[in-house]
Amino acid sequence: MRHFTAFGALVAAFALSAPLAAEDLSTRARAASVVPGVAAPSMTAEDLVTLPRLGAPAVNRDGTLAVYSVTVTDPASLKRSPTHYLIDLAKPGAPPVALDLGLKASDLAFGSDGALYFLSSEIDEKNVIYIDRAPPTLSRVWRVTLAKDGTASTPQLVTPTTERDIAGFKLAPDGSRIAVWGEVPRDCPTFGCTDAATPYLPGPGTGRLYDAKDGFVRHWDRWATPGLHNRIFVFPLTGGVAQGEGQPVDGKDPASGITADTPTMPFGGAEELAFAADGKALYFTARLSDANEPASTNLDIYAADLTGAAPKLLTAANTATDTTPVPSPDGRWLAWLAMERPTYEADKLAVQLMDLKSGQVRNLTRDTDLSFGSLAWSADSKSLIATAQKVLDTPAFRIDIASGKVTELNLMAGNEAHIANLVPLPKGGALFTRDSLGAPAELYLSDGMGQARPLTDVATTRMGAMASIVTRRFSFTGANGDTVWGQLTRLADQTGPIPAILYIHGGPQGSFNDSWSNRWNPRVLASQGYAVISVDFHGSTGYGQAFTDAINHNWGGWPLEDLQKGFAAGIALDQQIDGERACAMGASYGGYMVNWIAGNWPDRFKCIVQHDGIFDNRSMYYSTEELWFPRWDHGGTYAEATDEYEKWNPANHVDKWKTPMLVITGQQDFRVPYSQGLMSFTALQERGIPAQLLVFPDENHWVLGAKNSLQWHQTVFGWLDRWLNREASGKDSK
Repeated sequence: MRHFTAFGALVAAFALSAPLAAEDLSTRARAASVVPGVAAPSMTAEDLVTLPRLGAPAVNRDGTLAVYSVTVTDPASLKRSPTHYLIDLAKPGAPPVALDLGLKASDLAFGSDGALYFLSSEIDEKNVIYIDRAPPTLSRVWRVTLAKDGTASTPQLVTPTTERDIAGFKLAPDGSRIAVWGEVPRDCPTFGCTDAATPYLPGPGTGRLYDAKDGFVRHWDRWATPGLHNRIFVFPLTGGVAQGEGQPVDGKDPASGITADTPTMPFGGAEELAFAADGKALYFTARLSDANEPASTNLDIYAADLTGAAPKLLTAANTATDTTPVPSPDGRWLAWLAMERPTYEADKLAVQLMDLKSGQVRNLTRDTDLSFGSLAWSADSKSLIATAQKVLDTPAFRIDIASGKVTELNLMAGNEAHIANLVPLPKGGALFTRDSLGAPAELYLSDGMGQARPLTDVATTRMGAMASIVTRRFSFTGANGDTVWGQLTRLADQTGPIPAILYIHGGPQGSFNDSWSNRWNPRVLASQGYAVISVDFHGSTGYGQAFTDAINHNWGGWPLEDLQKGFAAGIALDQQIDGERACAMGASYGGYMVNWIAGNWPDRFKCIVQHDGIFDNRSMYYSTEELWFPRWDHGGTYAEATDEYEKWNPANHVDKWKTPMLVITGQQDFRVPYSQGLMSFTALQERGIPAQLLVFPDENHWVLGAKNSLQWHQTVFGWLDRWLNREASGKDSK
């Protein structure tokens, strides 16, 4: 395990393999660094927002070709658009070829016929014969054939009869069928029914009417429409074109089938469904929609025979989460990830294995204290390849299905950071993406599950021209005498004194691990001249399930002690850090924690940045949507566990607030409703504490829009500068 990382060491590795030319920095008008001791230009918020972003790769059946997409942001308009590339995996050093698919495309996937399938809402005017039954704005599936030089044929429409937007698709391994999904009324037998009624709008006014027997009223960032669900339909393919009206995998008859969202809302996708090897069955994850939905984490795995009959429930014995079904290539096994404790969304995800012949199920990783996040089969069906957080990295592991033995793979020889989007290849290798605190994702190829080599240079060279950062990992004795880990990130050449930032992650069952983020990014913050210290307090993931569980009923206890000790330990690592000039920043649970710090560690920081944080546990309970979360972490409903909620309630300590605070919230945030931010701001105003409120009318729990992201960073940087730089020289005061 390494404890010291300097970004720049990996850049040389890309010099031998730079298939995607990075932007020529000499053409960019970059401001000179204003950070003492730093000569190279520092990374800016504009850099973060406009950096090209690599998507997940797709591989053909033989494992010889891969396609990937890069999202490019125009620096002037900040509009984003994808560019697609084809790369020959069988030829080391072969440069990627830009693809012209004729349409604006997403969700690229190879079929067993070698054709490239994708989603698009555009029209190929040369093929109007295929669009006679669907409006031009609908998202549908298309296909092209690719020549050896990457030239694409004229797009062919695969799904001509669908009458609703297709949100995603998956192809059967043998090419016999295609599964598509999107929002379709439950009583609709086909992928359509555009004239279906909306029962929540009874009229004559615009009022929505919901019934207590239904599921979510609103979820994540939008209001629910009763009767409308994410549904999967399977079509036979002939010559690459879908035939007929398709069969619903949830059952044609709602009375005998299931009423559910599949993939699950709001974040489920293609990883939640998979065809059997012979294409004759579909396994999928579903969340039942009923009155229990807001309080339940019971996701289940179902099997559909593709006749329109009701699906078969495979995981009835487990009332907690079951997800990510992956059938083996030989058709013998079905593996998936499962939790054990109902209503706990951060329980350990273990690997379950079902023998499809006998129906027997085994927990392959019961004795392994890792929570796996992704799952895929090796080509020989003898092992599974999975990823899981481990301390501050996310490496890959091989799981032997005969013995259950878990072996860590050294795909990056001790420099894993964050491995994701892993695709095992037929000859035993793997294609995957890797990102870190230093740089965003690049594509890597491992031959035989050994040391991988880079295939792309989407952003690495561009990052290498910016001022380098250095990240040090450190551990200390935290609450309960446990070992707690943290990271310190700063500019490598900066001379002190350096103001400090305490970065507090959300979740709370999460981690500021060694990975890239397009939102809360330690590198871009450190590039403004700050030392960024993050601490994986009790409740964080990657340290075993007991450490994650330790935050239950303990929100403001051990985590705060860890943050206090960890911040001191981080400052002590570097004599150039000025620990007296320090601010605390956090979002979601991190936003809760800075509200808690404001009343329970009130003299430590010059300022606070609070994003989508909980201010009042009581009002939060009655206004959030996923009720299983507060009930688990605090021991019941608010009425059942009032003392617990109030014990850790920031609102009860407002009388001690004194620290200037920037409050940020999104009006479409239904997880931590924006009213929590308004309460914080009101408390600050009432006490005469310097404060600002930044409200995004069109953002949810996250800030995703390019222009909004730029505004977010500019506002945060201005607030930090006000209290850590100008305030220190007497230009501002409390």
